[in-house]
Amino acid sequence: MRTLWEAATGPLSILFTAALVVVGCFWLLVAVGAAAANSFDADLDLGRWGMGGVPVAVALTLLTALAWLFGVGAHALLLAALLPTGAVTGALHVLVSAAALLAAWRVTCLFVRPLHRLFPDEPGPARAAARDGVG
Repeated sequence: MRTLWEAATGPLSILFTAALVVVGCFWLLVAVGAAAANSFDADLDLGRWGMGGVPVAVALTLLTALAWLFGVGAHALLLAALLPTGAVTGALHVLVSAAALLAAWRVTCLFVRPLHRLFPDEPGPARAAARDGVG
């Protein structure tokens, strides 16, 4: 448990941990009705990043959670290996954090692709009629 705590609050991992806390607070606000899950859809288009087709909040939540998981997991492995402190370890922490973010982005793109069917941009006529109670 101590290794996980040190990995989650260590250098550069604290950025992923803070982002995960912000995401958790956002979804808590969504759960109590103070915010909407699609609040950021008009502000950002993630299509060119390969994460389009789902609400921005869903894609960024998945990206943040995976980046935290990969980053903290890799840092925990580095701490468990008891690497010596110094410039090499600092550079390795930066490299691991960048690799975790890149891996999280790729995995998020893979996860978002099948999810886009659950979040249609424009509902078809059958869905609109069913929603309005017509038909």
